[in-house]
Amino acid sequence: MAVGTMIGASIFSIFGLGAGIAGQDLPEAFLLSAFYALVVAYSYAYLGSKIISNAGPIAFILKGFGDNIITGALSILMWLTYVVSISLFVKGFAGYFLPLFHFQAGGWHAGVVETVLILFFTALNFGGSKAVGKAEFYIVLTKITILLIFILGGFMTIKGSLVQPLVDQTHLGGLLNASVIFFLSYMGFGLITNASESMDNPQKNVPRAIFISILFVMIIYVLISLVTIGNLPLEEIVRAQENALAEAARPFLGSAGFLLISVGALFSISSALNATLFGGANIAYSLARDGELPEVFERKVWFGSTEGLFITAGLGLIFALFFNLNAIASITSTVFTVIYIFVLISHFRISKQVGGNRVLITFNLIVLTGVFLALLRYQWQTQIDTFYATLVIFAAALLIEYLYRRMKGRIFREGNPDGAPDM
Repeated sequence: MAVGTMIGASIFSIFGLGAGIAGQDLPEAFLLSAFYALVVAYSYAYLGSKIISNAGPIAFILKGFGDNIITGALSILMWLTYVVSISLFVKGFAGYFLPLFHFQAGGWHAGVVETVLILFFTALNFGGSKAVGKAEFYIVLTKITILLIFILGGFMTIKGSLVQPLVDQTHLGGLLNASVIFFLSYMGFGLITNASESMDNPQKNVPRAIFISILFVMIIYVLISLVTIGNLPLEEIVRAQENALAEAARPFLGSAGFLLISVGALFSISSALNATLFGGANIAYSLARDGELPEVFERKVWFGSTEGLFITAGLGLIFALFFNLNAIASITSTVFTVIYIFVLISHFRISKQVGGNRVLITFNLIVLTGVFLALLRYQWQTQIDTFYATLVIFAAALLIEYLYRRMKGRIFREGNPDGAPDM
């Protein structure tokens, strides 16, 4: 599940964007992003092995901070991360779909595709899609097979001069900016904790799954980036920003390679969109609305609260139509990073109960805070409206939670999952 989510929409959607920022240092950007992910994974592994709850990070934060407006606001932010992720997926789908059928990327064509795609998966989720859920494993297997063909086909034709790292001050700045954007590409490992109640021996298997998935995906990402920038001039990758991997397959696989990667991207993005809209967004919306941490979040909850499906899909479409790919990726990474920071603080607070080295947690927290500040700096320098949109999202989450508590008097109620420490 984690590998399928990570090697999903983001690698197909924002690869060209990252190449435009990092240039020839793209493989190094993926390595640095993996380091950020491992910083967070350290705390997720300890917390996830002791706090067995499908609510994932919100359960961790509730243990560390208790029930207060911050916990509630973060539950709303977590839901909004899924909303913004949905918009990233539909934009990525349009970026591969339109060139495949010889339409111009962007403009009203993209808006039509994005709207139809959101409507289709909303209808599919409203009616139930057990068959789609069962097919997720085969979809993941298919897209990894396609990417391995891409890697093996292009590795022998890599031009060394195109992949040589550039270490001057300008390029190091690009490397840093790309690494914080590509942090988004590793965020799927968190879904492991959202399935911990359904996992055999979660105390052992949650940490194992987290670290194995990150390391496996890191290897795939680095190899893909080496093949891409080693076979296609950088300016062509940037020009084909929204379907860069498909264009990168042309030099060594020809038109068949372009078609293969495009089809793989469409399958990959569709599966990620379906899983996010139907699963993750359901959990997050339930938390944001009810403030409960039940032991089992079931997908059929949509049928008892269909407004969550419509609100999530509608907001995802709004972000897709009014923000570009760069802005969406940056907003998603920033909001996720804030949630991760609070997870690390929670780990520090309860480390005596769940385990973990406080010195290392402190170091990790400093690193992650630096990532957050680098994201805000990147937004300020490149797209000031994205910077303000991010601040508005944070402020809105706090305001909504404050008003919700005043009007509804709701509190967060902890579940009692097996293995949760007594605190």
